[in-house]
Amino acid sequence: MTSTEFPMFSRRRLLASMAGAAVAGSALVSAVPSAVAATDDDLAAEAARGLLLTIDNNTGEFANRSVHLYIVGSKGDRQVRVTRRGALAPVKLSDNRANGFTDYAIPLAARGRTTLRLPFMSGRIYVALGHKLKFKAVGGGDGRAALQHPAGWVESDPNYPVLHDFVEFTHNAAGMFCNTTMVDMFSVPMMIRLNGAKDHNTGRLRDGGRARVFRALRNHPEFSRLVVGDRRVIAPSHGLDTGRFPKNYFDPYIDRVWDTYRDKRLLVRTDAGTFTGRVRDHRLTFDGPASVSFAKPSTRDVLFCDGALAAPNDGLTGPVAAVLGAGFNRSTLVSHRKQPTVRAAAFYDTAVTNHYARAIHAATTNGKAYGFAFDDVADWASYIQDTAPRHMHLTLTPF
Repeated sequence: MTSTEFPMFSRRRLLASMAGAAVAGSALVSAVPSAVAATDDDLAAEAARGLLLTIDNNTGEFANRSVHLYIVGSKGDRQVRVTRRGALAPVKLSDNRANGFTDYAIPLAARGRTTLRLPFMSGRIYVALGHKLKFKAVGGGDGRAALQHPAGWVESDPNYPVLHDFVEFTHNAAGMFCNTTMVDMFSVPMMIRLNGAKDHNTGRLRDGGRARVFRALRNHPEFSRLVVGDRRVIAPSHGLDTGRFPKNYFDPYIDRVWDTYRDKRLLVRTDAGTFTGRVRDHRLTFDGPASVSFAKPSTRDVLFCDGALAAPNDGLTGPVAAVLGAGFNRSTLVSHRKQPTVRAAAFYDTAVTNHYARAIHAATTNGKAYGFAFDDVADWASYIQDTAPRHMHLTLTPF
């Protein structure tokens, strides 16, 4: 893969099949309609030919009986989950128990490794340590049942006290595409491995890496409130929305970028060609394979890689927006007029930068992490894929 080529199923494309909306403080994930509806027979067939999935609990702090696994997501036009017996089942409102929540937890084996089958679906594998998560089945906008997912960055969410985290995946006829993500928060150290046409792995932390992340951010004035005890670090994007992070944090750097490119040209190389941009009439406007233009973003736009930096899947504006989003978060746009910057040594080299992403990347053994939505630019995300997968491993690594 070239430095500017985006993966077939980056986190952004994976989440295109999971439309998020805030409901009662939780993330509601709604299935996207498809041409063919998935029947119950289809779901049973998918489970039978699923990908081998092995879970290893190497936390050193939690016994297998204290680890609860959840595999939830979408299949076609339906919200689905994997049952304790490894079957694929639709989400149903009747799954809610007397307490108002489902119990979709898959227990680990009493000791040693746990092996399941992962069917064709897009979704998340959640792990909860010590206590179970509370997923609520609700009526979706399309009339079908949907799930409210945990929102660990919202204090009113019933899962806020629970130590938990997740990985994301799309498994289909084209292969397996998965990532460890810290775009929303960082909590449980995990790594993933794929055996298939090749052997791939990502997500492993350096010894003491989790503690280093917590310590680095706890000691940084603007980022310190993102640290929630020893439970998790909330991403600055969500921190901004919940009052834990300054709403104008990136504004001085954004101003510098706009000032710099009033008199200079910014070059952005994509698979569609090279775009040349300058600030004209308060907008950063590019010429090249097409004319694309961006309003001056806010700090929130930078952190969420959205708003003025939204990236449509059009092959033109989208790739330029992704490169700009990465350049802002990594603070390389002023120092490097040719983008994307591909050398990690040049990233985060200013006082105003995404120190959250910086700390997480520094903690991983291969330097790769998903610290913000466009972190896959120049192939620095903790993302792996295989078009002929045989076996997936999820390992909970030492704290």
